Amino acid sequence: MTSLNYTKKEILAKHPDDVVIVAAYRTAITKGFKGSFRSVGTDYILAEFLKEFLAKTKVDPNLIQDVAMGNVLNLSLGALEHRSACLAAGIPYTSGFIAVHRFCSSGLMAISDIANKIAVGQIDCGVAGGVESMTKNYKKMIPETDPHLIDDKQVASCLIPMGITNENVAKQFNVSREDQDAFAARSYNKAERAIITGKFKSEILPIKAYIRDGESEKEVIVDTDEGPRKDVTAESLGKIKAAFGGTTTAGNASQISDGAAGVLLMRRSLAEKHGYPIVAKYVACTVSGVPPEIMGVGPAVAIPAVLERTGLKVDDIDVFEINEAFAAQCLYSIRAVGIDESKVNLNGGAIALGHPLGVTGARQYATIMPLLKPGQIGVTSMCIGTGMGAASVIVRE
Repeated sequence: MTSLNYTKKEILAKHPDDVVIVAAYRTAITKGFKGSFRSVGTDYILAEFLKEFLAKTKVDPNLIQDVAMGNVLNLSLGALEHRSACLAAGIPYTSGFIAVHRFCSSGLMAISDIANKIAVGQIDCGVAGGVESMTKNYKKMIPETDPHLIDDKQVASCLIPMGITNENVAKQFNVSREDQDAFAARSYNKAERAIITGKFKSEILPIKAYIRDGESEKEVIVDTDEGPRKDVTAESLGKIKAAFGGTTTAGNASQISDGAAGVLLMRRSLAEKHGYPIVAKYVACTVSGVPPEIMGVGPAVAIPAVLERTGLKVDDIDVFEINEAFAAQCLYSIRAVGIDESKVNLNGGAIALGHPLGVTGARQYATIMPLLKPGQIGVTSMCIGTGMGAASVIVRE
């Protein structure tokens, strides 16, 4: 892996060609199948979100040269309907569009795509994000395997259900059911406190949705995460039946969810020229491969890789957002890297908030920005289906 040969001083330095984050927002994350987005499609969710995003950031849409949108479950990754959603929201047809799919990291890969284009001079401004309706598309996840490959062991390893891969992690690395339930309870408790104290209000853009019940339809404003539960304890989670015959349950795994998130990135010189506020500097992103059968260990490999690439140490990082696909894999990754858990997912993670697959990588940016103080360094990371991990580094300004 190529090192960027950074020092911490260099990472904190400011240059005209830096890739910077002007804004990062998200919708509230709603429950799959029974939440407030259950009756609307990803094109609607994205169009409404982008309308609010453009209004909130006050960015001139004509400056946006490209849009990258993560998605996992839509046919063709939503390339048609999400391009049309951009146009419906007011982004001009002169802007390009690319649909991005790398499972749970799709939102982060969209950010990386736009950041890389800015870094090499291809564009100066772009929007990256993700949108997902697991409600409408979750049952389409299982692919058909060509009969000529059905007996190939490597093919089979990529088709292992995610829950089973988590059981493999828990067993191989001795992550107990008790530890998983305690970790999950902390996620719920942190998210519950964040909602009560209004900590998510600065990152959520309320949008209008419609809920259909038979022939009737009602309008709702979606502005609050629906996943967090009140008064969750490790003991209450301990009563939930295991889903795969081991230690993984509906209480210590991420929730099926719907939502959207977006990040506005620019070259620093362009942002300064037009007077847009610079929230953070994008530093680097790394993807690392791991065995598919223990795909959840991805952050344990990707985080050290991106830190080595940037010359940083674990103690240099002030806040971590690590996706809680499952408690076992997230807890193992935290321990393996040597991270102080008090720095991780300060307002809860996907176990409590939900994990709309293509959204999470961008949702983490919206969540981590308010948690970082000026000059502090943040890391976002997640495991990825078929055996990968991704991690990125940003600096708050």
